[in-house]
Amino acid sequence: MDNLIDQLSVTVTSARTLEELTRPMLEMLESVTGMESTYLTTVDLQNSVQQILYARNAGTMQLPEGLSVPWGDTLCKRALDAKLPFANDVDQRWGDSAAARALGIQTYLSTPVRKTDGALYGTLCAASAARHELPAKAQRMLALFSTLIAQQVEREELLQKLLHANARLTALATTDPLTQLANRRALKQELQRLLALGVRQGTPVLVAFIDLDGFKAINDTHGHDAGDQFLVALADRLRAVQRKEDLVARWGGDEFVLVGLGPERPEELPAAREALQQRVLQATAGEYRLDKIRLHYPGASVGVLGVLPGTQDVDAALQAADALMYGVKQARRGAAHRRSG
Repeated sequence: MDNLIDQLSVTVTSARTLEELTRPMLEMLESVTGMESTYLTTVDLQNSVQQILYARNAGTMQLPEGLSVPWGDTLCKRALDAKLPFANDVDQRWGDSAAARALGIQTYLSTPVRKTDGALYGTLCAASAARHELPAKAQRMLALFSTLIAQQVEREELLQKLLHANARLTALATTDPLTQLANRRALKQELQRLLALGVRQGTPVLVAFIDLDGFKAINDTHGHDAGDQFLVALADRLRAVQRKEDLVARWGGDEFVLVGLGPERPEELPAAREALQQRVLQATAGEYRLDKIRLHYPGASVGVLGVLPGTQDVDAALQAADALMYGVKQARRGAAHRRSG
């Protein structure tokens, strides 16, 4: 008994996961009860299914991990309903159980694994094809193991909730709420990473600054709801043309930025800049359907900068790309003025 307590103490203090906690307990349970199979199940009451999560099989009886059976046919449910945790006459008492007949179970011991709120997580069980008597300490041990397993389940569930909550908070902190693109903060972080990567690899970084010419007129003519719909639709078009290693972000208002690594060969940089500029221009131009409004948009002004390794920091690169975009905007205005004149 002292050896068992020592083993349990080591298990409880060293286990980091449910599996690391449960498997030694199944071995201890087999040692105390003398039964062939010990196992932990999960119960899905909504779908009425029980599944063996972890199992230890020390004899001819084999209970495979992952086995799923209808909850209504299980010995576990019958034992819970009858408030009878132990039976060594299963063939007579519950002879109508297909699962018990298939496995040849004669002796059965189980206890529910319940969380703090009383919700049923599963069952901790021992079974054998031979007839066994119940050792006095077996049921107490089973109850203790059930409590420890339930506590570990709740710890892991709480950890997952915290991780999900942290992920949501991170997403909120780095995502533009309207377009669901990255926001300015996330953009600067990614550009910093790309510039550092470019220095290590000797690769330039492309920075495309995008401004939506005529966006104010859309708001003034069709209303701010239509303007928001336009921004969302345009963001979707930018997503469609970005490479998987690029990042598209909303800089603010009607301005967007796309960043990504440039070509490995410096002589290919001018062509890469031109190609990116045309890709974004063509993506943003065309017809937009905003509820009942059909809007033809000539495309955004796009300035594309190629940052050679180690030549500019984040702020300098963004300012330079912004200046290139402004030059494109001025040129387009001049061309439009000449056409109208």
